[in-house]
This record gives sequence, structure tokens and C-alpha cells, in this order.
Amino acid sequence: MEQIVQEWKDRAEQLKALNLKQIEGPMGELDAHLTLRSYIVGHSLTDADTTVWATLRDNRVAHAFIKQGLLVNLTRWFRFIEETSPSLTLPQHPAKAAKSAVEETSNKDEGGNYDIGLQDTSKGVVTRFPPEPSGYLHIGHAKAALLNDYFAHKKYSGTLILRFDDTNPTKEKQEFQDSIIEDLALIGITADKTTHTSDYFQELYEYCVQIIKSGHAYADDTEQQTMRDQRMDGIPSKRRDASIEDSLAHFEDMKGGTEEGKRWFIRAKISVDDPNKAMRDPVIYRCSPEKHHRTGDRWKIYPTYDFCCPIVDSIEGITHALRTTEYNDRDAQYQWMLKALNLRPVYNWNFSRLSFIRTLLSKRKLTKFVETGVVWGWDDPRMPTVRGIRRRGMTIPALQEYILKQGPSKNIVNLDWHQFWATNKKYIDPIAGRYTAVITENRVQCTVLGAEPNTSHEEKELHAKNKDLGTKLVYYSSNILVDQVDAQSFAQDEEITLMNWGNAYVRKITHSMNPLNLVKSGPQPVTALELELHLDGDFKTTKKKITWLSADQKLVPVELVDFDYLITKDKLGDEDNVDDFITPKSEFRTEAIADCNVAELPQDKIIQFDRKGFFRIDQPSLNGKPAVMFQIPTGKEK
Repeated sequence: MEQIVQEWKDRAEQLKALNLKQIEGPMGELDAHLTLRSYIVGHSLTDADTTVWATLRDNRVAHAFIKQGLLVNLTRWFRFIEETSPSLTLPQHPAKAAKSAVEETSNKDEGGNYDIGLQDTSKGVVTRFPPEPSGYLHIGHAKAALLNDYFAHKKYSGTLILRFDDTNPTKEKQEFQDSIIEDLALIGITADKTTHTSDYFQELYEYCVQIIKSGHAYADDTEQQTMRDQRMDGIPSKRRDASIEDSLAHFEDMKGGTEEGKRWFIRAKISVDDPNKAMRDPVIYRCSPEKHHRTGDRWKIYPTYDFCCPIVDSIEGITHALRTTEYNDRDAQYQWMLKALNLRPVYNWNFSRLSFIRTLLSKRKLTKFVETGVVWGWDDPRMPTVRGIRRRGMTIPALQEYILKQGPSKNIVNLDWHQFWATNKKYIDPIAGRYTAVITENRVQCTVLGAEPNTSHEEKELHAKNKDLGTKLVYYSSNILVDQVDAQSFAQDEEITLMNWGNAYVRKITHSMNPLNLVKSGPQPVTALELELHLDGDFKTTKKKITWLSADQKLVPVELVDFDYLITKDKLGDEDNVDDFITPKSEFRTEAIADCNVAELPQDKIIQFDRKGFFRIDQPSLNGKPAVMFQIPTGKEK
């Protein structure tokens, strides 16, 4: 017996690979061996069980596969050992040696690791992105969409299906469906095929009849809160053993939308007290007489996501259902549905949902922000929607890179927005033309001694490192404007650099004599400056290099808009009331004037105002109205 135990301990080595293709065979052999067996060797727990169990539990790929229940005997044994041997512990890993700086840099460049060993890829890969048309896509949806697109189109040259999960007529609108298609286009995703769960309502109805007839589902009219309590406590419904004929009759009442039918729903007959509460007789069909935005009033019954998802996945030929880790417990339920209905199998693979600090991704809470006026709408730049972040200035390539760099990790972390926007800066910095703006409030009029008596202008490159962007006009005159904050920093006779012009000495500084300003603490506002050009000076020797504008040009009024987070806490707890953590002021507008070149810039153009940052033009300058520009974060903000 000891020899056999040792043999299985040695075979456990074959189960350590983090690639499903490599461990599928050994797990299949183990599954066959465990037929009619509770233990691997003999009739009691041995080192063979503990070693193999610990190896499988420690292997995230193997553990995820076992949870799907595809290998019945292996899953049964794995759970049995886990439940009857609570003292089992996972192996402890020795601390990894510190990596060299070169290795760390290399890993950062590579981003996420996508070698996750999807099963049976040689037979083709078909993925699906199944949003509910009840709101606008947010950054979390974008990750799911981009990962499905990556595996279908880039890694395996397969097929991506966009399927609208339109099974809740009380929340869904055509408006949301149209917006989702537009938002996917915004992030560069085009599905090979677009379908709707509602396309399959007839088939889903027939499958529900089938599952009732097979004794795997029943009609129930238990009050909702009572049902929740019973599921939590492992108590069977009084209707659980109702006859198939009664359940079918109630299902027909539901289909007709009668008053009696509205009281009932259909539950899968899986388990009463399974440790996985998702397996405790979930609801699979409900009566809802409201009109559907596509099918009208033809149907009065609608399947739940847990019922229709595996069925439609199987019908449509989906090979791999990629879902967030919040579905971990429901994977076993998904696989149960397929087996109960004798449908083509589909693999599950889960990845972590995207989560950011001081950001809500709950559709319900975001809807409340819109409806109560906390934000302007779903495309408000403060919103984590695809439209919101695009309006803030996020580019498609940067969004794709950032999300794909996260990889298909299963670890849920609260990410910081800084790296998100730092990724974007890499893309906009090389293509953003450079312009100049001066803050309107307390701007300072300067007289430039030594300047040409007449106004002149020169063509300058829009971007010193990208000549393809073209040129701009820079005007020179003896009357220029500078920001108050710069003027206050100057010292008498200090040499400064006027960007795009040359050096100058500060010969005279005039401060405000307004009595209201005199009683205030701190430096007094500067009202005028006198500068003397020193064009032979070396800009490398000056500490202050400032932006300025000739007053003798057609200046363009602009409004610079910056934003803060919508909530004040990094992560809200279940007990937190969202209203208590809404940022009191999250929108900041500053009036400024910009150089004449800005007048011609179109909407959506991304530019940089020297020393002020990057901006996306939300509203161009038209009919004398100020251009409205949203500041784009760069990851350096505090």
C-alpha cells in the first residue's frame, strides 16, 4: 500500500503546471480512478489524498477547472476531502529572490500574461460580450469587452459575438442598446455578429418546459423574503416536491400573465443545502407582463441570466465564456444547467473585475448620480463610463493598452487612476500641438523695452519633436500679458526667459494699491511689469521660463475645466451611505485667454497649453463664445 501511495504522490507532480492543456490528461486519469472511490488509495485518508488535494488546490488553473464540475468524480472527491479534512493546509512557498532591475523593467513592458491555457483552442475560439441594455458601458464593461475581443480576434483568430442580454423589460431601452454599440466602436471593438437573448425566447421557453418535465425544476410561489431566508438557512420550499403536472400548469399561468401567474416563478431543483449557495434552487423564470422593447407584449415570462446564459452560449457555439470572478460560485450552476438539458459543453474562465479608488461602478448608483443631478449625464467627464473617460480625453490605444496590461488576473484590487492616465499621456504627448494661455483673473500687463515698435509675428513649430503637426503664428509686441502667479515670483532685476522669444530683465514691478488688498496677508497682487529684452542671454542660466501672450493679436477666450473624484472615500463599505461621501465640489472652471491659433481648433482636438497641461476641446470657439476645454489628467496629479 505504501508503494501505491508513493506512486500517487509522485504523480501529483504532473498536476502542478499552470497550463490546462498539460494537466487535463492527468486530471482525467484521476477522475476515472476515483469512479466509485471516496479515497485515492484504500478506504481512509492517506498521504496520496492530502498530497494530490494540496497540489490541485494550490494550482489556480486546476482549482478553477475543478470548480466547473466537468469531471464529476474528481469534483466530488475534491469537495469530500476539503469538507472532511479541515486541518489540511496549502503548501507554503519560499520567498522569491529579488528580481534584477532589468527583469522588472522587462516584465513591466510585457504587461499582463495572457498565456492562460484556454481549453481546446485547436477547435476554434468563440467568445461573447453579453451586456444588458439598461445603461451605458463603464470602464469595467470595457475590460470584459476588450478581453473577449483580444482572445477572439488577436490571440486565436476566432469569433466575437455581441449579445444583448435583454431579459428584463422593466429596465431596458433601445437607447441603451444603441449607446453600447457606439461605445464599443469608441474603444475599437467590432463584433463579428450581434444577437439578442430575446431572439431565443421560444427556445428558452421550451427548455424550461423540458427541465420541468425531467424533474429538475418546479413552480414556486414562496414570498420573496421567505425564499431568501430559506435558501440561506438550507430549508426546502413547500413546493419543492410538487408534481410535474402542477408545475407545468403554473408555468402556463405565468406565460399568460394572469393574476395567478404573476404570483409564481420557476426554480431549478439542484440542492437545498449545498455549501455553494448559488446551487440552492435558484430562480430560472419569472412572470413580468411589462412590454419588451423588442418583442412587445408577446411574452409575459422571462428567463433569468443564470438560466438563459449557458443555454444561449451553447446554442450560439460559444467555446469559452469569460466572466468576472464574481461569477465563481455560479460556474457550477452554469455547468449544471448544461448537463441537466444535455447541451453542448462550454468552458468558463474568470478574470478579476476592474475597480478603481474613489469610483463607483454600480449601475444603480451611477443612475442615481445622473437622475439627481450630481453629474450632467452619462457622458460627464467625471463618470467612469466609456463616454465619460473618452470625453475627459482618454484615447482608444491608451485604453486598450491599459486594460490589456492588467491581464486576465483573478486578483481583485482597487486600482489607482494615476497609471491609467499616465498610460494615456504616452499617446497624447507626441501628437498634441503646443499653444499658450494666460489666466484672465489678475492677469498682468507688461511693457517690453527693446521690442520692435510695430507688432510682428513668426511661424513656429506646433511641436518641437513632431514637425508633422505643422506651425503656428507667434505674435511679438511691446505689450504682453503674463499670469499673476508668474509675476508674483519675480525679483527686481531678475533675468527670466520668455518662451519662444528670449531672455529679459525684470526692471520694474508695480503692486496693487487697492486698500482691500493691503489689509490681506500674503503678497500683494502685481498690476504691471516692465521688462527689458536681453536676447543675447542664455536661457540655460535662468530659473524661470514663462509663457506670455502679445496683447496685440486676436486673443481667444477659453474656459479651462478641471474635475475631482465624485466620492471622497477610496472604497465604500457595504455599510456606507453613498450620499455621505459625495464630493461637495468636483468641477472647477477657470477663465483664460489663448493665442489666436486656438480659434480654429475643432471639437475633440487634444492640445497642450504650455505649463498648464493637456486639454481636450469639448466646445470649440464659435461666434465669440469661449472655447470650453477639459483638462486631461497625466498621472502626476495629487
